Amino acid sequence: MNIPETPQKEPQQRLSGILAHPTSFPSPYGIGDLGQGAYDFIDFLEATGQHLWQVLPLGPTGFGDSPYQGFSAFAGQPLIISPEKLLEMKLLTEKDLEDMPEWDPRKVDYGPVIEFKTGLLRLAFHAFHHTPDKTLLEEFEHFCDEESGWLDDYSLFMAGKDAHEGKSWLEWEDDLMFPTSSVRKEWKEQLGEEILYYQFVQFIFQKQWQELREYAHEHEVEIIGDIPIFVSLDSCDVWANKKLFQLDTKGYPTCVAGVPPDYFSATGQLWGNPLYDWDYHKSTGYRWWIERIRRQLTMVDYLRIDHFRGFEAYWAVPAGEETAVNGTWIKGPCEDLFLAIQKALGKDIPIFAEDLGVITPEVEQLRDMFEFPGMKVLQFGFGDMDDRNYVPHFYTTTNCICYTGTHDNDTTMGWYEEQPEMIKDRIRRYGNTDGNRVSLDFIRFCMGSIARYAIFPIQDLLVLGSEARMNTPGVAAGNWSFRFEKEDLTEERKKWLAATTQLYNR
Repeated sequence: MNIPETPQKEPQQRLSGILAHPTSFPSPYGIGDLGQGAYDFIDFLEATGQHLWQVLPLGPTGFGDSPYQGFSAFAGQPLIISPEKLLEMKLLTEKDLEDMPEWDPRKVDYGPVIEFKTGLLRLAFHAFHHTPDKTLLEEFEHFCDEESGWLDDYSLFMAGKDAHEGKSWLEWEDDLMFPTSSVRKEWKEQLGEEILYYQFVQFIFQKQWQELREYAHEHEVEIIGDIPIFVSLDSCDVWANKKLFQLDTKGYPTCVAGVPPDYFSATGQLWGNPLYDWDYHKSTGYRWWIERIRRQLTMVDYLRIDHFRGFEAYWAVPAGEETAVNGTWIKGPCEDLFLAIQKALGKDIPIFAEDLGVITPEVEQLRDMFEFPGMKVLQFGFGDMDDRNYVPHFYTTTNCICYTGTHDNDTTMGWYEEQPEMIKDRIRRYGNTDGNRVSLDFIRFCMGSIARYAIFPIQDLLVLGSEARMNTPGVAAGNWSFRFEKEDLTEERKKWLAATTQLYNR
């Protein structure tokens, strides 16, 4: 009797890649952008066998320059629009760039950069008014029609902020804080030119981003995007959709988001974001969330959702508290939300779950129900002699992402320097290494793990210390400014990464 052979499943590809936000790229314009530095980075990824590029949230940043506190959950970041691409489009001239300031190539100085880049975008907008390029004008009209669902509110909101000298919408006059349709119409007429400017900026961002994404795909690189679970209080999302949030009659939050005391902070983290009114979201069929995910998946290939555990239960801190200590866990929408998203967008939603912090069996069950890969951060595992969650030889599933560290961690070199000798000794023995370039050892650990995905910040590949840290949670100033230079991606680093990637079959 011949027993038919069981068909063998194709093994899932083991993929690796680099976490590098576009603001960190080399650029002569004071901040990394979507110009040549971004294309060179994708070439580097291809040359070293990387198939993943992870970014931070791509939205327009507000106070503190944090990508996790943006003015919109749908719009793009104007600061990373490339002036050289605007030159190619004949929307800027060389003369427009003659008085460019001297910039620090390794650090973003946001104040002067915002002033400089905004000035260039205003010049480009003026040129756009007179462009003979009919195709460009048609593309703009099509973009405004296609994206009107979020673009109309966003452009009116930003024009409103300009009209109020940048003040929060909570400081605007009552009729614009809670606008009727007639008030909105009146303001649209009054602010027509400014509204058009913000639509133009988003059109240019989208055009440059999609061109870069196509280039990435041509070079077999996929992009991992990132969205914060919560949105900023001073955002278009809250101003235009107040019923979606837990607000009082004046528009102020009744409770705000945060996390209890944890690895990062003894008093927890008080983020201050307004919390969702999940009952109202459910009554709409979770429409806002579905559109948010849909929009992001037109921009990226995978989507990391920050603070995934907040969907199972979220830490609600009464408004006015000075720390996050006096909060309460409140049940979130759980699987109800993701079933609605699946129904609208399909079952295979490429979501990565940021499942760090206080994780319960219920959170793990929610993550696993939808087969969302979770995160394994090596610094957490090796920093705790008893931790079995994050050290590679304890991994029980391939469906996860192994990181050396994240944007919220110190660089691996900086972190290692602060560890007690007992921890350092363990790492040296584990990796059969002297620890002098421990960040490269951690990249090897990631690569060699069973995790399907291995991701490491560019700082760890460049063997940089704490001076290159991207963000320190709980510290308001001095974050998000790291940049690297083109010459940092040396031939030696390229060869090492390519060989390591090949060795571990990534």
